[in-house]
Amino acid sequence: MKKYLITGGSGFIGSSLVNKLLSNNHFVRVLDDQSRGNRLQISNNNHFEFIAGDVRNINTVNQACQNIDSVVHLAFVNGTKYFYEKPELVLEVGVKGMINVLDAGKKNHVKELFLASSSEVYQTPPVFPTPENVPLSIPDLYNPRYSYAGGKIISELLTLYNGSKIFEKIVIFRPHNVYGPQMGYEHVIPELISKILKLTTKNNKSISLPIQGDGLSKRSFIYIDDFTDCLYLLLSKSKNRGIYNIGTSKEVTIQEIIAILSQITKTSISIKSTKSPDGSVTRRLPDVHKIKSLGFTPKISLKEGLIKTFLWYNDNQITA
Repeated sequence: MKKYLITGGSGFIGSSLVNKLLSNNHFVRVLDDQSRGNRLQISNNNHFEFIAGDVRNINTVNQACQNIDSVVHLAFVNGTKYFYEKPELVLEVGVKGMINVLDAGKKNHVKELFLASSSEVYQTPPVFPTPENVPLSIPDLYNPRYSYAGGKIISELLTLYNGSKIFEKIVIFRPHNVYGPQMGYEHVIPELISKILKLTTKNNKSISLPIQGDGLSKRSFIYIDDFTDCLYLLLSKSKNRGIYNIGTSKEVTIQEIIAILSQITKTSISIKSTKSPDGSVTRRLPDVHKIKSLGFTPKISLKEGLIKTFLWYNDNQITA
């Protein structure tokens, strides 16, 4: 039985990974300050521990790393609005948390580190689909949006160069537009669903939906269950010092997402365009040949995933 520490483990991605690991009979310890996630409701499982604490506190991280084989470092401040409103917090949690994980890993002789990076490190890449070896950049130091990408790039560098001297194995993975139930309201799909639920009534099935931009920007979405299956595969089959995109090769516009949600909700939706935030990207399309070579194939179609996601938000209706 392998012993895992998941930092940020009560968040959207973290909780899904925790359940996957537990279902495969691994020991899992979660470190989370619960600032955005919710403590996992796992009963009668002797293979699960929860530590409520801040990844910026080295004593807490040291405690969490005791008798652990592998760390999956997810703890970070996510959600676009936070990048603009609290860039100093984004950077502090990202950089200080990363350094603490490295130091605690060294002190406790942890063997493996898996770092969650982001597609945001690519900004506007030179090629699509985008492979993992393209240059990473920060286009504008004065734009607070890039606090997130900057923190992720620093974390990657610390993992590759400092982490290589501490851990027997280090791996970096870059998620691309993961979506699904219980992901909060700070991302495009739950934002759209929330607005549709708020604007739609029994007597009003024709709405004007405000969105950022014109809806022609393109993304490649991956459903949370597929993402977690892929990440679980990386835990055993990835190469030391490997960097992996996790996503799909199916590209859609935001307008196409809205059209599918229109079908699901049986609502006539017209789009009301608004200005996109400075630094918004128009396209994300990962090259996924590396994860395919490990045997990963997504199972959930976009429409099926959107139905599952909509039904959850409809049943747990707290519109943003």
